[in-house]
Amino acid sequence: LGRAPGTDAVTMRALRRDRIETEADFPREVAELQRLLGPQQPGQPVVAVPGAGTEVPIWLLGSSLFSARLAAERGLPYAFASHFAPAMLLQAIDIYRRSFQPSAHLAQPYVVIGVPLIAAPTDAEAEFLASSTFQRVLGILRGDRGCLQPPVAGFLQSLHPRERAGIADFLGAAVIGGPETVRAGLNNLLAATGADEIMFVCDIFDPALRQRSLSIAADVCWQS
Repeated sequence: LGRAPGTDAVTMRALRRDRIETEADFPREVAELQRLLGPQQPGQPVVAVPGAGTEVPIWLLGSSLFSARLAAERGLPYAFASHFAPAMLLQAIDIYRRSFQPSAHLAQPYVVIGVPLIAAPTDAEAEFLASSTFQRVLGILRGDRGCLQPPVAGFLQSLHPRERAGIADFLGAAVIGGPETVRAGLNNLLAATGADEIMFVCDIFDPALRQRSLSIAADVCWQS
């Protein structure tokens, strides 16, 4: 569960989802959902069908310190959105672990981090394939979202330095390269974060090469 609207402001209004929400609303909504997925109580006015009694595990997803504190306070597993907003990754994880209160759902802190992954047989090919990701991120930064585009040689070098810096910030947790570069990148991330799991985002235009990228990462992980 996260607080992000999931779309832009114009689409939100079209879906009539433009009501004003505050940080104070989210903890209440999390508690409400936990009640709806928990055992049905006598006289309960609203019953989730299906849902009641399923105890579906709830994770909090965030890119800020607010979500880290709430996940710790409620004793819930925490997923950090470092696949697009890595700036507060280490600080959020530290706060979550230090503030964690065991609950009926979880005895110890549990952290997942999002990681953009572009793996290929060589560093050069991985950088080329990553240009699809660079194009997507640039579109987001410019407010011009679209479908994932084919890779373009020299794309990053063709951009203004400010745009390159924006892409670098967005992809600060990315691992891009051949097997050894991927191994080193993942080891560095795990050493810095102590993450229990990594969730990969693999924006490669060709689906077969996307699968290959994940296979390379899997092989690297098994060999480490």
